[in-house]
Amino acid sequence: MTGLVIPFPIHSVAETARDLGTNVSYGLSDAEVSERLARDGPNTLAKAAPASALKILLHQFQSLMVALLIAAGGVALALGERVEALAILVVILLNAGIGFVTERKAAAALDGLRKQAVSLARVVRDGRDHQVETADLVAGDVVLLSEGDRVHADGRLVEQARLQVDEAALTGESLPVAKSSDPVLDHGAALGDRTSMVYRSTTVTAGRGRFIVTATGPRTEIGRIGALIAGVAEHGTPLEAKLAELSRALLVIVLALCLVIILVGWLRGNALLYMVEVGISLAVAAVPEGLLAVTTMTLAIGMQRMARMNALVRRLPAVESLGSTTVICTDKTGTLTRNEMTVRAYDVATRRFEVTGVGYAAAGGFSLDGEAVDIGQDEPLRLALRIGALCNDARVDRSGEAATALGDPTEAALIVAAEKAGLDLADSARAYPRTHEIPFDSDTKLMVTVHVTPEGTHVAYVKGAPAEVMKASASVLGSDGIASSLPAERTRIESTNEALAASALRVLGLAHRVLPLGFVEADLTRDLTFVGLVGMGDPLREGVRATIATCRAAGIRTVMITGDQEATAAVIARQLGLDVAPDGTALKTIHARDLAGLDDAGWLAMVADAAVFARVSPEHKLRIVDALQRRGNVVAMTGDGVNDAPALRKADIGIAMGIRGTEVAKDAADMVITDDDFSTIVGAVEQGRVIVSNILRFIHYLFSCNLAEIVTVFAAVMIGWPMPLGVMQILWLNLVTDIFPAMALALEPSDPDVMARPPRDPKQALMTPAFGWLIVWQGLLLGGCTLAAFAVGMEWYGVGEEGLRHAVTIAFMTLAMTQVVHAFSARSQRRSALTSSLFTNAWLWGATAACVGLQLAAVYFPPLMQVLRTVPLTTADWGVVGLGAFAPFVVIELVKLGQAWFRPIG
Repeated sequence: MTGLVIPFPIHSVAETARDLGTNVSYGLSDAEVSERLARDGPNTLAKAAPASALKILLHQFQSLMVALLIAAGGVALALGERVEALAILVVILLNAGIGFVTERKAAAALDGLRKQAVSLARVVRDGRDHQVETADLVAGDVVLLSEGDRVHADGRLVEQARLQVDEAALTGESLPVAKSSDPVLDHGAALGDRTSMVYRSTTVTAGRGRFIVTATGPRTEIGRIGALIAGVAEHGTPLEAKLAELSRALLVIVLALCLVIILVGWLRGNALLYMVEVGISLAVAAVPEGLLAVTTMTLAIGMQRMARMNALVRRLPAVESLGSTTVICTDKTGTLTRNEMTVRAYDVATRRFEVTGVGYAAAGGFSLDGEAVDIGQDEPLRLALRIGALCNDARVDRSGEAATALGDPTEAALIVAAEKAGLDLADSARAYPRTHEIPFDSDTKLMVTVHVTPEGTHVAYVKGAPAEVMKASASVLGSDGIASSLPAERTRIESTNEALAASALRVLGLAHRVLPLGFVEADLTRDLTFVGLVGMGDPLREGVRATIATCRAAGIRTVMITGDQEATAAVIARQLGLDVAPDGTALKTIHARDLAGLDDAGWLAMVADAAVFARVSPEHKLRIVDALQRRGNVVAMTGDGVNDAPALRKADIGIAMGIRGTEVAKDAADMVITDDDFSTIVGAVEQGRVIVSNILRFIHYLFSCNLAEIVTVFAAVMIGWPMPLGVMQILWLNLVTDIFPAMALALEPSDPDVMARPPRDPKQALMTPAFGWLIVWQGLLLGGCTLAAFAVGMEWYGVGEEGLRHAVTIAFMTLAMTQVVHAFSARSQRRSALTSSLFTNAWLWGATAACVGLQLAAVYFPPLMQVLRTVPLTTADWGVVGLGAFAPFVVIELVKLGQAWFRPIG
């Protein structure tokens, strides 16, 4: 069909299927899919081209540091120092190289993360219902839609049940559009009026449907306006903004100090141009030009770690928020439990049937009072099984190694229970064809399907929350198959419901009604006959109780928010240890009815001591998040449904479920966990803390070392000493001891106690007074030891040309080795470096070896000795260097030891 414009909106379903060479019941064959994929290409849209290597390289020369280095090179030429000027050029190229590699690595890491976020679509191919990557959709594919799905291709609707689609992304229409499978009569209908069509990048807000793909990739309506989608500018994160602000403030301070150094040095008798060169070199060394690049790399690498743990971060700002999380609001099913829903019991006609078997395997049986049941002779039980199997949109896929649920796991469990009873689902569907339905709605908590019976009458099958099913019922089915008045049985049914819920089972009510001739939709949810209850269990995930205990130790509160009944939720909370606060205070389980009519103050009070919210609606979730935030919490919220999107957006970190989550929920979320496991959320929180901690380590080390360099030169100038460091030595330190250990610290693994500390306040400035003072006194200490070593060198060798060169070499080596050793102290502000974690950062040991090797080359490799103006050191010189390098380390570790006496390590 390539190149033809076919008016699909006005065509019938049969005409569309003929035009596209497909079958609405069986779909395409694998061979047809392969042929069309080769012909039309993948179902993807053009994306903004990433920055080229050349663009990234040129960007490295568009910085203040390069401008300063060029100025320093110009001064060197003016002074006749051609070798020095050439060396500065080499420094410029090396700086650009390091920046290029860092930026490319960060970009590659982020691009790799984007590629991991694979979208799936549910299709019918070769008569089978299964999931495929959306990039593999082709024209003629038959795609199934349900509430919360994103439409991944343009298509002609084949069938629909109350299908409504949000087309705001395409047409700007703010309200969802009701869809129909009937052809559009207006040949010139506008895009928003083509109700028989669905379009890529729109989302299903209600109902379900099935459509034939008519266009993919750039041939879709949204693909034709791809220029509006591609190339959207990316914004920096709040953390990067804080770092940029910190860098600007530091730049002002450094430039002011350098001007003072230039002025005082000149007044002390040094040549003005020489002092200008020294001042520029110090500015280059002190300004953390690579701070943002290393921060981006740290964020990207941290996100890669999270991805390996099954947590895909979709928005960079979430990383910082993760580390500050104080409350995790989590769903129960599939997150705290395994999402292996299994029917455990049916209560039908005053009898309780036990069901054996686990998971989605059809192995198991039914028993009553310990005796096997002949289901063929029990019509009430068969009716209950038939209702559960036919009032159902799920499928169980057994084509792989393990059976998986396609659709709602609760509905899949009902299908498996019917299979255990020997019910042939295909025969049942043919014998009772569906003619009408009301999809499940979170407000009514009911799903209804209408079927034609073998006798030709219409029957409504209903399942949903027991209370809502009973409310819609007028009678109850007896063991003899005769219905009696419901009020007489209501107390018993409610008691049975509570008993099942107290056994940690999710309970559904089942009902039916033989419909009158000429029935209307209102007849589907009134005067029903209550058939029974079904209880389903979902075992807790292994280790989830220990993970919740880890959260408690980390100062993170866990709140379970579930649609389950209050009794079920309370039992699960006790099993998980959620019902008790760290101080032993009992926490509450709150039912949705207790939330009705609350004012703002009431909501604040309600969330203060609640561990569980049961039977809640999506609106309740939004109010819970809001109330927790107004109490000063940083809230992470999980969600999977289309109605969860507002709460996910409202939360500080919205977390969507990767397995059972809808596309709408994933689009609204900041993070997607691909295994739906609660421990993955907690692992991501830990990594969020690690990332922020590593950036602070990087700042701690870099700023204290830069300050040491400034202090060394500034103090010597103010005292009236000769310059303790040469221009090239300063630039060398900036390249070697500043860069490699700092980058290694940015890759530090998780601290053993990272989840034993309280969360970090996200509003807190990076440079707090305490942190600033830590950097200042340690920078002064490092600089003081360097000056002491320089004084010893001048005392031993004098201040003549050769003697001064020897003393400067001692100072240069002392400062370099002091910084290398200081990297180990900077791994933790309070924990001693001399612990079992000393060898856990292989990158730091590699950086140390590289720095030591390069420093040895600086004093023993003649070409480098000439550029850096160093001399070989004697054994005694090395003793001074070693003493100067390790003295700050000893002092810092003693201070940490002293702090440990007065407060716990954190």
